[in-house]
Amino acid sequence: MSLPSVHPLPATMGAMVTTGQGGYDQLAWRSVPIPQLQAGEVLLQVLAAGINNTDINTRLGWYGAGWSGATPFPLIQGADCCGRVVALAPGVQGPALGTRVLVRSCMRTAGFDAPETRWLGTDCDGAFAQYLRVPAAEVFGVQSHWSDAELASLPCAWGTAENMLQRAAVARGERVWVTGASGGVGSAAVQLAKRRGAHVTAITSRDKCQAVAAMGRDAGVDVGADVLLCREDGVAAFAGLPSPDVVVDNVAGAGFGALLKALRRGGRYVSSGAIAGAEVALDMRDFYLKDITLIGCTAWDAVVFPNLIGYVERQEIRPLLAATFPLQEMAQAQQVFLQRRHLGAIVLVPDQPLPEA
Repeated sequence: MSLPSVHPLPATMGAMVTTGQGGYDQLAWRSVPIPQLQAGEVLLQVLAAGINNTDINTRLGWYGAGWSGATPFPLIQGADCCGRVVALAPGVQGPALGTRVLVRSCMRTAGFDAPETRWLGTDCDGAFAQYLRVPAAEVFGVQSHWSDAELASLPCAWGTAENMLQRAAVARGERVWVTGASGGVGSAAVQLAKRRGAHVTAITSRDKCQAVAAMGRDAGVDVGADVLLCREDGVAAFAGLPSPDVVVDNVAGAGFGALLKALRRGGRYVSSGAIAGAEVALDMRDFYLKDITLIGCTAWDAVVFPNLIGYVERQEIRPLLAATFPLQEMAQAQQVFLQRRHLGAIVLVPDQPLPEA
């Protein structure tokens, strides 16, 4: 059956395939069949795809059996996609052919009242390819002057950050501490918390303090941190600071206990990651005597992604793009990513395929 499409589609595409758990030798550039659309799906030409911790952690086996069962290797990873709609399955009414879109990385397969998730690039093939098929309901048109690479920095990191702030119900005037402020999720959380009217303390390593302080100026916007705290030996010194209402912490590791002690009574601690170490020391007295709420976040709430699209279109936020690499150089890009010297996102750009005659 022929599909409505912007041009005749090729039979194959280039893709970076993760063949199994392990090192960079598990990444292979291959020519694979172009995805065949199922009912309710659209086909996107991938314009840019961001790199995330999730891509690397999945390849390394960090999640054990996977988020929603065993990881389906061989797998095309990539949770961040900026693409253009090039074909629609029969009966799909939109978005229109040619529309530039972002894909919601976290799909709530049983609806937003159930915890089940399906993550792009982890539970199904993702954006590290020239084309991607995805349910039409997960595709959002965006009207913006941002570049393809800038838009591709948004979905996973900014969606994760906005979801944490949404779950923690961050409100105007509250004090919010954000760890890992130089990274994709951390820098997004700083901007998004300031957008909500919070007083933000950005926490980062000492070698990145100056760069974090300057990155808003470099991006042409105010990053928005009222206070910049530098970690020493993995733990920041919080003496003299007012206790926060909310801690947004995707770092964890050795600093977890100090953050919990710093929270005000009745405060909220929210996390969706643990880049400095998954196992932490918890003093239960800090937890229950201070009436602290611990909030774990993986599944995104319904409002999260539409909110982000609105922020972009109203120019209320600005991406922080560290570097771009050709898609075929994904191993080199991941090595740079893991050095943790960059500020903002690292994005892969596929070679654009030529339409068949």
